[in-house]
Amino acid sequence: MAADAPVKEATLEFNFRPIMTFRALFAGATPEVRVERALARLNKLTPSQMEQPIEQTHFELNEMKGIGLRIGDAILFSVLAGDLDAEEKLSLEEAAQRAEVALAEALRSEAEQRQPALLIKGLVRSLIASALAFVLLWLVLRATRYMVDRLQDVIGREDASAQMSWARHGWSLVKRLAQLVMGFLWLSIAYLWLTFVLDSFPLTDPLGNKLGTFLFGLLYDLGSGLLGALPGLTTALVILFLTKAFNDAISSFFNAVKEGRAQVAGLHKETVSATHRIVSVVVWGFGIAIAYPFIPSSSSDVFRGLSVMFGFMLTLGSAGIVNQLMSGLVLVYSRALSKGDFVDLGDTVGVVSEVGVLSTKIINMRNEEVTIPNAVLVGNPIKNYSRLAGERGTLVSTKVTIGYDTPWRQVHAMLIAAAEHTPGLRNLPKPFVFQRALADFYVEYELFAHMDKPLERVAVLSALHGHIQDEFNTHGVQIMSPHFVLQPRNNVVVPAENWYATPAEPKQ
Repeated sequence: MAADAPVKEATLEFNFRPIMTFRALFAGATPEVRVERALARLNKLTPSQMEQPIEQTHFELNEMKGIGLRIGDAILFSVLAGDLDAEEKLSLEEAAQRAEVALAEALRSEAEQRQPALLIKGLVRSLIASALAFVLLWLVLRATRYMVDRLQDVIGREDASAQMSWARHGWSLVKRLAQLVMGFLWLSIAYLWLTFVLDSFPLTDPLGNKLGTFLFGLLYDLGSGLLGALPGLTTALVILFLTKAFNDAISSFFNAVKEGRAQVAGLHKETVSATHRIVSVVVWGFGIAIAYPFIPSSSSDVFRGLSVMFGFMLTLGSAGIVNQLMSGLVLVYSRALSKGDFVDLGDTVGVVSEVGVLSTKIINMRNEEVTIPNAVLVGNPIKNYSRLAGERGTLVSTKVTIGYDTPWRQVHAMLIAAAEHTPGLRNLPKPFVFQRALADFYVEYELFAHMDKPLERVAVLSALHGHIQDEFNTHGVQIMSPHFVLQPRNNVVVPAENWYATPAEPKQ
């Protein structure tokens, strides 16, 4: 046989006050029906009946004891032994007495509500509170608009290069924060106004008390939580403060190395900044890991959920990012290139403008910024024309091939003279020429010179080629690589008297 379904309890409330909770059946009536019948009887009471005392009548029905509450001959409701809460451990008489006190308070509030003096007093208090709330709302609105307008004026007058230029970009956020603060103050004023107005009338006094109790309870919980969190929060702040102090000391050390005031074996100028960033990340990570358990609510489900979410995101996106980060470290610590170097990366030739943790930016000859992922750079050869140049500038070169009938000393002198007449090339260190090859039909010469602005390499080389042609034309030397169909009658050689042809100078 199936067990009987449990009876659902119901609470009798009158004039916003809880009177009695019914939990048992009475003459076949459920607690909900008992509440409806009790409210019907209470609403039929006349004002004179409400002022009469409440009486109790003991009875017993089907071996169930109960106490009936009545006013005169009108029975209002009954308190049964089955209505008692086992956890409260109240006797039937105590439960009936509590219900009688609550009902008497509810009836007295309704009777007092009909008194003109109390009603007028409540209306006056409500009007005063309404006027005060309106003034406060107006002041909040005016203050918010004044602060927003003042800030907007400051931002409007600031120069683009001023230190407050960041505020222009955060203007939208500032406005939203001001609106949020204003809305919070408005809601707070409205809440206090409603609490005060409800508390001004005897009939709605319980609602005002509930609102006030909720507000003060919330403030108490916030205050208690803040006081309870102070020790852990203070400990976390002390740890973070010590971490910052230690990191500042490390920063001073690395700045000294960067400026040349200190030297450490294995720590080069090109790797100081990267090493500084890595050490700072390690120090702050260690400090945050120590301070984390002391942060309030660090062990809550919210923090755990955020940790899981960030871990999941890091897992999904870490493969490519870690690859680029490690490639960036390889570039930095191999000192393959640095900012300002003139490099040749195969398809891209230009000056390095930035070496980032994920990519490197190159400004090419057409003044275009090319971004190359670090993983791509690590997998390809890098020609750095500035690494070994030092203070002498970037080395540039050009090649010509001249026949064997032209004295090599004259070719050297003409090429050097052309370089010395070319704007953009340095006279010191002096340009020089190498004979790269003795081919079947010609000699291959390569002219080297130094320049200060690598990005002007194309224009400078163009001017250099023009000066080479002028120089060779001036001295009647053809720039050609002869191929003979038939062997010439005479040997193609330079007579000894022409070995130092102009502009070549004989050795002293």
